[in-house]
Amino acid sequence: MTNQELRLSVGASPGQRTVAVLSGVFVAAIGAAFVVLPLIAGGLLRRLTGPGDAFASYEEARDLPPGMLPPALRDSGAGAESNSVPVVGLCGLPFLLLGVYLVLRVLRTAAWLEGRRARVRGAFTTRTVDLATARIDTAKLSYRGAGDDDAPMIGQRLRAIVATDRASNRRVTIPLRGMGLGSLPPPELRALADAITTGRPVDGRDDAHTVADQLRRLAAHPLAE
Repeated sequence: MTNQELRLSVGASPGQRTVAVLSGVFVAAIGAAFVVLPLIAGGLLRRLTGPGDAFASYEEARDLPPGMLPPALRDSGAGAESNSVPVVGLCGLPFLLLGVYLVLRVLRTAAWLEGRRARVRGAFTTRTVDLATARIDTAKLSYRGAGDDDAPMIGQRLRAIVATDRASNRRVTIPLRGMGLGSLPPPELRALADAITTGRPVDGRDDAHTVADQLRRLAAHPLAE
């Protein structure tokens, strides 16, 4: 095993990145429109329904009968209604944030392996964990028999490795699917298996050794999993 940094082939393929980025930009644009348009509409509404120049202030109109007051002074709720228009724009804020998250996730997602340590970068954060001492679990995907969508689930395929630091409970997930590939290349799978088992006690073999064996088997026979 070498300490040279190895970038894993995780993430989306170029075509998938293009589609995801366009989708994220579209969702963000919709959210931005919901945020901005009510502000513009609120300004136009205040111009159209303003009190005008008949009275400089309420002090000049307070002695008039209520029926002769301008609408803006007679109806105290009108101001509140116009002020509530920009609040509608907050409905678009979740869409704006979702679009930004989708773009950052697809562009930033990456993983590196340096000796026993795995470093995984997500949309906003980067986490590092020592695979040789972490608790190793797997995320599996059930699959059916080939060519028969109505057949029951007959097996499970490794989808990702979940490594949890025992001291800090920091968790990283390493996808086992390459960019446009069915799985990571065999050298990367073997490197992950070596990182998991290096220095780990062999007495009382735990799930980590089982996962490493599965990775080596997948590297030797990619279609077996």
